[in-house]
Amino acid sequence: MHVSDSTQTSQRVLIAGCGDIGIHLALQLNEQGHKVYGLRRNINQLPGAIHGICADLGDPSQLCSLPAIDMLVYCVAASQRDEAGYRQAYVEGLANLQAALASQDVKRILFVSSSAVYHQNDDGWVDEASATQPPRFNGKVMLEAEQQLLQHTIPGTVVRFSGIYGPGRSHMLGQVFQGKGYAAEPVQFSNRIHRDDCSGVLAHLLNLQAQGEILDDIYLASDDYPSSLHEVSHWLAEQMDVVITEEAQPRSGGSKQCSNRRLHTSGYQFKYPSFREGYKSLVAEFLEQQ
Repeated sequence: MHVSDSTQTSQRVLIAGCGDIGIHLALQLNEQGHKVYGLRRNINQLPGAIHGICADLGDPSQLCSLPAIDMLVYCVAASQRDEAGYRQAYVEGLANLQAALASQDVKRILFVSSSAVYHQNDDGWVDEASATQPPRFNGKVMLEAEQQLLQHTIPGTVVRFSGIYGPGRSHMLGQVFQGKGYAAEPVQFSNRIHRDDCSGVLAHLLNLQAQGEILDDIYLASDDYPSSLHEVSHWLAEQMDVVITEEAQPRSGGSKQCSNRRLHTSGYQFKYPSFREGYKSLVAEFLEQQ
């Protein structure tokens, strides 16, 4: 087992799409002694510890004078939730940045993908080797971008996040607070990862790379406890002392359990192993705002 630490050589890391997760990753890397650049359209909100690069990934002319870097984290969010928006963000933006960095000796690109690339709906386990036949455009475009990354001359590693939750992501809390939960049958498994574990996983993998460890092509990043939407919604109701008065049928999107065994084997330890630990402070903050 390999455990990352902060004793490796300082690296120059560029985070493309330096939003919520990117900023938390950047601050973590900065504390560990790395030099971090954050690329986004508007850099006014970046903390001072991050060297801001104001650029649009969709415009290759704005990527001509990037600083010398050792590693890239591609962590963008689509500006519009349709196929064109996803393609621009994940396929075209990545291609533009790969081309801009072609003359550099970049050791590795970490590409943030999604468990939307899976199609399974049988409540079973999926991992990095499972088949990927995504039914929706978002998963299809993500899978295309993954393949583009892994086939490029710059080495790449895909990190597939499951459902991200954390500060500012309170949709389910709002639903439950209004008495809306999910039915027990049919069972639908859900998978999630806390925002802080998203940045933690990326920092862990970057540090393994910096120590000379060999990274796998793909890591599935989800917490230790796949759980039914019924279990999560009713637990949240207990924590908020509300009564579920309306139970919806589980949403579409497949029912599967995401295995994080490969991440654990690499030495990563989750800050929030299940939704219970992760939602505890979020529930308190949410109730304070009501």
